Amino acid sequence: MFGRKDTTGHQAPEGAVRLALRFVGQVQGVGFRWTSALVAKRLELTGWVRNELDGSVTAEIQGTPEHVGAFFSQMLEEYRHRPISYVISDREDIPVVPDERRFQVRY
Repeated sequence: MFGRKDTTGHQAPEGAVRLALRFVGQVQGVGFRWTSALVAKRLELTGWVRNELDGSVTAEIQGTPEHVGAFFSQMLEEYRHRPISYVISDREDIPVVPDERRFQVRY
């Protein structure tokens, strides 16, 4: 679905942050991971998103603080007119992965 860019020598942006997140609610079977990936790609974030056996979705997102903040705003906007309800049950600041090149949907 997403094209690959040449990322030779890619480095995390200066001042980058990385968050580990757990989303709970109606987050599986509704395109949540793919919407997350679309928003992350639009904002040039890196990281990953994955369904968990307990029905939650976990993710790690990395980028500038401004782009990470915009991720949450854009996710709210994406689901504003859809009957989907979710909350972030866990949020943790974690170390940046300096050479990460893209955002992935994991299985």
